[in-house]
Amino acid sequence: MNTQPQRHPLRRAALAATLLAGTSLGGFALGHAAWADSTTPVNPPGTQLQAHALPDFTDLVTKVKPAVVSVTNKMQPTEAALEDDQQAGPMQQLPFPFNQMIPNGQHQQQHAMEARGSGFIIAASGIIVTNNHVVKGAKTLSVTLDDGTVLPAKVVGTDPRTDIAVLKVDAGHPLPFIQLGNSRDVKPGEWVVAMGNPFGLSSTVTAGIVSAVSRDIGAGPYDQFIQVDAPINQGNSGGPLFTQDGKVIGMNTAILSPTGGSVGIGFAIPSDMIRTVTAELQKDGKVVRGYVGVEAQQITTATAEAMHLKENSGALLAGVQPDSPAAEAGLQPGDVIQAVNGTKIATPKDLAMNVAGIQPGEQAHLTVLHDGQTKDVTVKVGSLPNEQTASNGKPGHDERSGRIGLALAPLSPQMRDQLDVPDGTKGAVVQGVQPGSPADTAGLQPGDLIVGVGTHAVGSPAEAAKAMRNALSGSDHALALRVIRNGQPVFVGVTVDQAKEG
Repeated sequence: MNTQPQRHPLRRAALAATLLAGTSLGGFALGHAAWADSTTPVNPPGTQLQAHALPDFTDLVTKVKPAVVSVTNKMQPTEAALEDDQQAGPMQQLPFPFNQMIPNGQHQQQHAMEARGSGFIIAASGIIVTNNHVVKGAKTLSVTLDDGTVLPAKVVGTDPRTDIAVLKVDAGHPLPFIQLGNSRDVKPGEWVVAMGNPFGLSSTVTAGIVSAVSRDIGAGPYDQFIQVDAPINQGNSGGPLFTQDGKVIGMNTAILSPTGGSVGIGFAIPSDMIRTVTAELQKDGKVVRGYVGVEAQQITTATAEAMHLKENSGALLAGVQPDSPAAEAGLQPGDVIQAVNGTKIATPKDLAMNVAGIQPGEQAHLTVLHDGQTKDVTVKVGSLPNEQTASNGKPGHDERSGRIGLALAPLSPQMRDQLDVPDGTKGAVVQGVQPGSPADTAGLQPGDLIVGVGTHAVGSPAEAAKAMRNALSGSDHALALRVIRNGQPVFVGVTVDQAKEG
């Protein structure tokens, strides 16, 4: 599965989701603490707080603190320069791998820096869990234990899609470690404790409650974050989130903030996901996920009306990758996947999670809505690849599409380069959008490339205008436009008032 997440669902709210790894130019002295019995977990079953009128976390903190570590990343110069730029102000785009904005377009001089984050030990042999963004771009990594011991660390494996990384240190003796709890049992309203090294302040403890579970913050197709109001800040990244029984139920990863500091909205990767991913990283150094090769999007009310769907449920295919399992199975843009192996699919995230859980080589049985007809499609699931990440008409040629409120232009060679559109792609470039028009209301914008109307491909402004007129010639009051925006295909539903002329 290769769904492409929406990168800026909250941008208009003028908030910024911020990775929590901190950066420093100097060292910090860590506090000392006596080691716990290293032959057993420091948080054995049955660890409970004494009953109080208000929670008292002293016993819990005493038990778990020896297993929380500080991670220091001496970055490559290019990574260091970017990280230095990022610390100057709050980030202006959404979550990991968080495309950062460099303040005022100024690049600082490249020089060596240290990014600091947190982590926690999950095995006495020295296995440590942290965030991928804490260790990304590292030239060298070191881990500082609770007693002040500094050890070199090596990366066992990373999974950028969930922002999880596994490290290994050799202390020469067993280390105190923490057990992972069951995040599926976490409920909003229960007390939690966050621990880490915000701004380099080692062994910092904060407390709060779970605000929500299964949060999707637009970070990726596997978002299932636990939201908490316990204060967490830059440098808390990779630190553990505990419940009152001493079990880790999450890993602090991101905050939502207009300032870059805590405003009581923090997010932690759930422990159930950590358990699964870390097991695969320890075994193979990577995570293998099922893949069919589609880009899917949520079905809106306008899109459902335009495509004659009975409900706003399912995963609408905005794109199908060439030579992918989905393409070989005959799936097409405009299809709606409603079930995978009998499991109902309500959202693109449901599709991503279900396909990712299927072993490559196995068959997936999909229930698909195609041109209004339900059919069963069998797809041989592949392995999700590792992250890597027209016409010659004159520019400015204008063809306005009736009641929609769009000015369309040919996809000239110059415009193709400007929009970074792959060779061979055909369509009509949105040159202008009439304010207050149906196109404006639907969110269409100059630079969008219309490549289809409904399930029908269009290769020029004339074809696009004709397809729109034909679609609106009957009783329909809505269009489903297939658009390439910022390199990603999406469907945009446009509701049209038949009484208006644009």
